[in-house]
Amino acid sequence: MTTRNSSTNTAAFPEQFARTRRFSLGVPRQFTVSPDGRRVLFVRTGSGSDPVGRLWQYEAGEERLLADPALLVGGGAEDVPEEERLRRERARERSVGVVGYATDAAVRVVAFALSGALWVVRTDGGAPFSVPAAGPVVDPRPSPDGRCVAYVSGRSLYVVGLDGGDRKLAGAEGPEVSYGLAEYVAAESMGRSRGYWWAPDGRRLLVARVDTSPVARRYLSDPADPSRPPQVIRYPSAGTANAEVTLHLLTLDGVRTELSWDRAAYEYVVDAGWDAHGPFVAVQSRDQRVVRTLAVNPESGATEVRHERTDPAWVELVPGTPSRTASGALVLPEDADGTRRLTVGGRRVTPDGLQLAAVLGVEGERVLFTASDDPVETHVWCHEPGAGCRRLSWDPGVWTGTGGGGTTVLAGLTPHGHQVHVLRDDDAPAAQGPTSVPAQRPAHDSARSSSHEPAHGPAHEPAHEPARRHPEAIASLAEEPVIVPRPMHLSLGKRELRAALYFPSWHQPGSTRLPVLLDPYGGPGMQLAVRARSWTGCVSQWFAEQGFAVLVADGRGTPGRGPVWEKAVHGDQLGPALEDQVDAVRAAGERFPDLDLGRVAVRGWSFGGFLAAAAVLHRPDVFHAAVAGAPPTDQRMYDTHWKERFLGHPDEHPENYARSSLAGHGHLLRRPLMLIHGLADDNVAAAHTLRFSAELLAAGRPHTVLPLPGATHMPADDAVNANLLRVQRDFLKDALPAPGGATAAR
Repeated sequence: MTTRNSSTNTAAFPEQFARTRRFSLGVPRQFTVSPDGRRVLFVRTGSGSDPVGRLWQYEAGEERLLADPALLVGGGAEDVPEEERLRRERARERSVGVVGYATDAAVRVVAFALSGALWVVRTDGGAPFSVPAAGPVVDPRPSPDGRCVAYVSGRSLYVVGLDGGDRKLAGAEGPEVSYGLAEYVAAESMGRSRGYWWAPDGRRLLVARVDTSPVARRYLSDPADPSRPPQVIRYPSAGTANAEVTLHLLTLDGVRTELSWDRAAYEYVVDAGWDAHGPFVAVQSRDQRVVRTLAVNPESGATEVRHERTDPAWVELVPGTPSRTASGALVLPEDADGTRRLTVGGRRVTPDGLQLAAVLGVEGERVLFTASDDPVETHVWCHEPGAGCRRLSWDPGVWTGTGGGGTTVLAGLTPHGHQVHVLRDDDAPAAQGPTSVPAQRPAHDSARSSSHEPAHGPAHEPAHEPARRHPEAIASLAEEPVIVPRPMHLSLGKRELRAALYFPSWHQPGSTRLPVLLDPYGGPGMQLAVRARSWTGCVSQWFAEQGFAVLVADGRGTPGRGPVWEKAVHGDQLGPALEDQVDAVRAAGERFPDLDLGRVAVRGWSFGGFLAAAAVLHRPDVFHAAVAGAPPTDQRMYDTHWKERFLGHPDEHPENYARSSLAGHGHLLRRPLMLIHGLADDNVAAAHTLRFSAELLAAGRPHTVLPLPGATHMPADDAVNANLLRVQRDFLKDALPAPGGATAAR
């Protein structure tokens, strides 16, 4: 007889999950290391349930509080400028207070905004002080010499001295123009959140001017408050016009020089920067098959192509690239033979099978980066000429970091939760000679071929395996989940799908057959079946405690397994992703007899919601019920940069959008389906769900719709987030057939 483990507090989990903002509160983040390596700045809330971010400094093994919003502006509600609210929505920011900051080059002057006011604190002592500004402040950034701070207010760019003297460097010429802010697709789909960059000498800035007048309007209203006027937003749907983005060099006297490049051919500004070698920009073609790195003449604004990446599908944008070393060598990714490699100065410096994820920083000739030699883990590595590549993080997990002055901060999500280590180079033993770096297991037969010698140099330099260390630690104050995930990591099917299977803690093998719940994301940019205690794993375990065997599988199109795996969805974002979920559940059913494949449900959010709804539409023989949260049902309504990357331009490839959309296929529904959507979602508009619901109703297909008034793409209300888990559980339990019963449609 099956008995439940009373020590597993399932009833308390939904409230804890919501209260802790998915266990993100209390976690140290946004690290900055001083050039001498002595000081580390970071943001952390006061506890695992306190949403107010504070600015901290770690030095000589001790933490010091630099800025506490409660002491500076009181404990009232934040008054957040609209531009800042949108920036936080794009970043999925879940806290308040100090949520971001910037420093001068020496990390002595720190600027941040609170309720639109500009604040500065010096790391060598003294209390934070406010600096008068022209209006509500967004994205303040000190000059490298620390004498003044640039910021955006009212879509215009200002510079103010720490002793006063505010100057408007670039004023918005109209309501559709902004200076110093990232446009929608840059922040949402490219990963670029910045809109201006200081010159190293602090005398000039490189600034983005964005004109959204060509972009189509959308109107977001609040049906729960009909007296409130609708919000007008500019949203570039696939196939429509983008914002016009130009770049300008500005002196502190307001002298402006516009950069020149072929903007008709390369309309996307992927990233930009300014180092000792001058300004540089990365631009991308509309079809995303070409990315150019441009060097900029800081006097004339003329640009010169320094590198070009091409790909017949799309050029993947790797965070932190392009960068340059002290000698001027370009730091770039390169996809070759199934591996995304790191290149420095045109030479491949990482081995076959080590998949580059991001460049974290460049100091001198040293490059810090993240990469995976096993798709269920991501580690921090460094490359130095003559020393090769060395792995710095050791424990299993998903790691990132930053460094400077011989100090490296490693921030990881491990099987035991969040960990932050501070490594000092002089404490680390020397690497023990060259060794081979373990190559990634092949994603599938066609994803890998043997390594080759590139024309421009050797395949890679010697790699070194690190010795284990005992580093300093920065404490995480995150709450321990009342439900601890118990994943069984698997490799399933002919494509060796990386998966995690969660059984109830009270389940005894062979005692009973369990209904199966698939809990995927399954799309670009996110892995779930990793060796780390993520919030998604906690939720999967909670559903398991409700009586499900929960299966999470990362199929084709997800990151971590190289460019061939990622680009298998080019032209069809549905077919391969759904096929891999089918293969995963069938392979798991063959290995684990306690899985009842006559009772299979699927749930998901965003792309996962799209995948869940598609499962019951197209494969009712496998899936018997689904919950789809914020699903993009019509791919034409999603944004240009994200959707055209995978499906091309809808006017040129309408068949890709038809096969990858739920719209037009509503008549196929034969299984219970719940659709959930926030009515204030400006990313996946509620129109996706409302139109699809109308299509289902017209076809006579019963279904359930749960609207969330006032909720954006990620609902913020704690009570809503807690009860959403219970609502989904109850729906799925009611919708699935009884054990051994018929699987007839509703």
